[in-house]
Amino acid sequence: MSSGGEAIVVLNAGSSSIKFCTFRRDADGLERELRGQVAGLGTRPRLAVKRGTDVVVDRELSAGSMTHADALGVLLDFLRAELHDETIVGVGHRVVHGGLEFMAPTRVDGAILARLDRYVPLAPLHQPHNLAAIRLMLERLPGVPEIACFDTAFHRSVPDVAQLFALPPRFAESGVRRYGFHGLSYEYVASVLPALDARAASGRTVVFHLGNGASMCAISGGRSVATTMGFTAVEGLPMGTRSGSLDPGVLLFMFDELGLGVRDIERLIYHESGLLGMSGLSSDMRELLASEDPAARLAVDVFCYRARRELGSLAAALGGLDAVVFTAGIGENQAEVRRRICDGATWLGLELDETVNARHGPRISTPDSRVSAWVVPTDEELMIARHVARLLG
Repeated sequence: MSSGGEAIVVLNAGSSSIKFCTFRRDADGLERELRGQVAGLGTRPRLAVKRGTDVVVDRELSAGSMTHADALGVLLDFLRAELHDETIVGVGHRVVHGGLEFMAPTRVDGAILARLDRYVPLAPLHQPHNLAAIRLMLERLPGVPEIACFDTAFHRSVPDVAQLFALPPRFAESGVRRYGFHGLSYEYVASVLPALDARAASGRTVVFHLGNGASMCAISGGRSVATTMGFTAVEGLPMGTRSGSLDPGVLLFMFDELGLGVRDIERLIYHESGLLGMSGLSSDMRELLASEDPAARLAVDVFCYRARRELGSLAAALGGLDAVVFTAGIGENQAEVRRRICDGATWLGLELDETVNARHGPRISTPDSRVSAWVVPTDEELMIARHVARLLG
């Protein structure tokens, strides 16, 4: 158990899980203490928590289903016992969508929650659960600051020319524009890049956030200038179960000729497409890379091809390229995916070092490569904790 001091809790509430971290806050900064999740909500809920590499608890919570409110209650009871005499001084929440209104981490109350509810239609997979967790924590921890940290905020530096769709102005005025996502991950990568590669940090870098959700971001001098995700988190690259970009005419054809309804298409593009839909096997890149099935191989080929194409587009938006960075589950751990993407970028001046790529870097380009390439593990939880600590003063 811990002894005294202040604790910051970071929550990331999803549809079937609540992930969390705790950080001890003192004069020396932030130290991660616990990391875990309540998984299997709606099926077989399970609490799993580690301190470093040591398992603190790993147990099933009930034989039946459990609501998010129940899970947060269990989680808070556990934290109060495990943190002992540490005081929870703030809770940071990952909130996917802040629109154009929320450009920085914000302390949340009832009025702020009502404004954030407006963005639920733009992020239906994530926003409702993000906000439900904040509501519950406001009830369970009265007086403790609840801080919303937005995945869209980092992209507010993107110029209008890269945010606007070619539609009449009334649509942009109603909120139809490219917002961008995974901002907390990109913000963290940008914060550590100066220690790895000063030229990349001050210059033109493309970051690949490749996980079950996948996107890419063009960063110039530490600021986002273009990104592949747009109005919702379904645009851009193919993902685990999301389609990525589609010709709008495809959707019209599905409506008119195939008889699909709005909810049918929503389920298709969010849950039944991407790697899972193309392969018919899995949304997990590890399984697809290990499979001999032609459909699995094709799904990987399409994923890597789209990433290479987007790299060319983002390099054009930057006016050149100094570095690329791979992060998130696939980006950090799948050397084969990185190789396929980098092999298609030799024309940009990128030369991959196969040996260090197999070891996952951190630098995976050759010493003579004009464009450097890096593997940087992301840490969205630490980024959120930093924001909470700063707002607490």
